[in-house]
Amino acid sequence: MLVGHIRPTSGELHVFSHHPFDNLTVSANTILVEEQMLFPLTISLAQILEEGKRFYPNWDEAFAQNLCDYFSLNLKLTHDKLSKGTKSIFNFIFGMATRSALTLLDEPMNGMDASVRKDLYRVLLKDYLKHPRSIIITSHHLEEMEDLIEDLILLKDGEVCMHMPIEELQTYAIGIQAKKEILADWPDVIYEKSIGDEYRYIVVKNNQNNEQRVLKHQLQATPVSAADLCIYLTNTREGGIDDVIS
Repeated sequence: MLVGHIRPTSGELHVFSHHPFDNLTVSANTILVEEQMLFPLTISLAQILEEGKRFYPNWDEAFAQNLCDYFSLNLKLTHDKLSKGTKSIFNFIFGMATRSALTLLDEPMNGMDASVRKDLYRVLLKDYLKHPRSIIITSHHLEEMEDLIEDLILLKDGEVCMHMPIEELQTYAIGIQAKKEILADWPDVIYEKSIGDEYRYIVVKNNQNNEQRVLKHQLQATPVSAADLCIYLTNTREGGIDDVIS
């Protein structure tokens, strides 16, 4: 809906003060990079880049060409002849080269090797710092991009579960391991799992009340990463896998 591919089902949606559906102003200043990006099958990658230059007012030809050269893309091929990983690389390059004021990246690193993902995360950060704009990334791999993002919106069952700056999320919760009887009445537990027969691990909010409880029982609290916290907050299963198998 944001990039104007489909009409809103209800309510009001504006992008750059326009209704985005079928709007050339919105189209020329937004880009959605996704696995199912559609490009003409009858023209080469080089011609696709030429068309990008014609349509997007902020198109950076040198940026696109340099990255295509770096990743050894054969620009004589058509888009449908690319492997899954190479197609993802080209889609990413095209999307970033548009320098669109609103850039949406939907699982942009799917199908790529770890070394390629690392390079492209670096590209993303450096290009954003040089050309600030609104970039929205959807991903299941927060651990790879914690250092890139400013704000995080966590979705669960189609609803917003949490929305906060990444710095706050990184210190939002603590983990505590102790005997089960000590942790039995601990309030507001976000996540818990058994460790053997006697011990349990819980994740709770990092606040003064829980800090005082930790000190009272002479326990040790450990940090909980933002990526792990997101898993715990969206997990619909009780306990951990160790509670299922032995």
